[in-house]
This record gives sequence, C-alpha cells and structure tokens, in this order.
Amino acid sequence: MLSVRRSLHIGREVDVRGVCDLKIPPLAVGMTSYACSDNLPTMATGKEAQQLEIRRLGKSEIKPTALGLGGGHLGWEHLSERNSIDTIHHAIDLGINFIDTAPAYGLSEERIGKALKGEWRERAYLQTKVGSHPDYLRDWSKEATTWSLENSFKLLRVDYVDSVLIHGPRHDIEAPLDECFGVMKDWKDKGRIGAIGVAVRQPEFHKRAIEEGADIILSFLNYTLVDQTYAEEAIPFAIENDVGVIIGSPLANGLFAGPEPIQTDETRTHGEDGKLVPAAAGSHLDPAAFPPAHAIWKWCIDTDVNIRTLALQFALHAPVKGNGIVLTGASNPTEIEETYNDAITTIPDDVWDTFGAEFGVKV
Repeated sequence: MLSVRRSLHIGREVDVRGVCDLKIPPLAVGMTSYACSDNLPTMATGKEAQQLEIRRLGKSEIKPTALGLGGGHLGWEHLSERNSIDTIHHAIDLGINFIDTAPAYGLSEERIGKALKGEWRERAYLQTKVGSHPDYLRDWSKEATTWSLENSFKLLRVDYVDSVLIHGPRHDIEAPLDECFGVMKDWKDKGRIGAIGVAVRQPEFHKRAIEEGADIILSFLNYTLVDQTYAEEAIPFAIENDVGVIIGSPLANGLFAGPEPIQTDETRTHGEDGKLVPAAAGSHLDPAAFPPAHAIWKWCIDTDVNIRTLALQFALHAPVKGNGIVLTGASNPTEIEETYNDAITTIPDDVWDTFGAEFGVKV
C-alpha cells in the first residue's frame, strides 16, 4: 500500500493527511495575451494570495480554493511548455490550490507533472480523469482503466492523485460505473487516489454515480448566465449526500470572455443521431446559445459591466453551500491573473438586481 503524507499550504487552511470530444476555444480572445511568458505579470503575495475563499468538496479531504485551474488549454501544442508551466506556477502563487487535467487534454498531464515538481506539488490538489485517452476513448473496461491510470500517474510524476473522475460517458453510465468505477474504488482503497467521481453533463448520470459512491461530481456549461440546469437536480442531490460539486466552463467556452459572441459556420457539433452532443450544449458550438449570450453581452456593454467578471461571479455564487468550486481554464499567466481578479471582484447588489430584472436570472 502506498503511503503519502503531505501538507498543503494555501490560503487560510493547512491540510495534513495520511492516506495509505469538445474542442475548447482560447480564452485569450479579448484578453491580454502573451505568445510566450518572457514577461510575467507581477505575482500577488501576502494578503492578496489569501483572498480566495477556501471551500470543501463533500466528504473528501480536499479543501480547495473557490477557483480552480482547468488544464485543458495547457496541453495545446502551439503553446510552449515553458508558458504552461509558468501559468501553473502563477496560479499557485496567486493562491489557487486546485488543478484539473485529463488524458484528453493533449500535453496537459505531462506539463502539469513537470510543473508540480518538488514543493509545487505540496501546494496544490491534483485531479485527473479516466475514459478520455485517445487510445482508449470511452473504453470502460478494467484493463483500459488500469492502463489509463498508470499512464496518467506516470505523466503526472506522482504515486497519488487527490481525485480522479470518469470523463464524459455519452449515452450510458452503467458501463462506466461497473469495471471502471471498480478499479477507481480499488485504487482509492489502496491509497493511490483520494476521491472519485464523474465529469459529465447528464443529471441522471450524476445521480447514479452518487448512488454508487461518488465523492465528487463535475459538470460544465450548465451553470452559466444562460443555463442553470445544474442547480435543478444534480447540485441539490449532491449537497443532500455530501458530495462535492465542481462547476466547469463558467464563461461558456468563451461566450462570456469579453468579445462579441458571433455565430459562425462551425457553430455545431452533432452526434450520429443528428442531435447536439451533450458536451456542446450551451457552448460556442451551440447555435441556440448565441441569442441569449449576445443579449447579455450587449446589456453589459450598455451598462458598463465586465461580462467576464459577471459570469465568473455568478458561478461562484452557485447554491453549493460552500461545498463546491468553479473550474476555469487559462492558456497563459496573464489570463489566470485576470481570472483571479474576476474571482475576487465584488458585483454590487444593484447590478445583480438590474440583471435579474432584465433576464430573470439571480444569484
């Protein structure tokens, strides 16, 4: 049995433990961006680094900051390895203590592994996923799951990961919850994984996973300024069962990043049945998302409200009762700095009231 004991020194908490197909567009659109990270922004220290709220993720031992770093952008081949490592280090120095990745994210796991050498690993919780490696895509067998976990741990350069999630089953949750989840439970029992769960859109999948013992659920694109369905079923059931909640894609894959949301010919992703795949609903690939997103964008322009701050703060105010976090990506140090600033910026009550009156959406 592997044994890991480490202290996590972030924000206001010290945690000492003994434990044995959607292509994402750049968040950089509309943000200040560096092609490389030769000139890094000034890093926040002291009180600034403690401004993010410390939350919890259900019955797991994870005590994450309210904002976590998604690793999808960090694996892009056109971005340098140095840029990705600098982005991760800057996020941690800002006080962000939760980093998410997956086999599907290109070079993300490898780069995160290099970034979290030595003391850096002691300063961040780490989450990866199974079921999305290109060589074993949605193969939920015992053999494929074991191979995926071993490969991820090798790339991440670790013998312990704080949480691992089943990644993106489309039409069926029972197969993933059989052999795949069984392997994950075994690794958790052996002390190689701290918490297990699912990353998927469908609320009925969340419910089944919780019934089978999931510690964490992750969904994306369904707690945004245009879609709050995550709070209708999945979040209440998770809170009732003390399961941690992760909210992904609060900017709706760039619809609320700042630039005017404009529909293009590429705005569609359909499955074999001709229907929009679950992972694309509410994103830049969903034609139905553009009219409400554009109306909100115009309202923000007219009222001089930063749409990115509004969207992120809305997600941070989701009804998780302190039992959940928001996960968003960044492709360079400047983007994570801007996102961090959005996360610690207060939206006045009168702005929320006016927005709610206009769009019927309230925090």
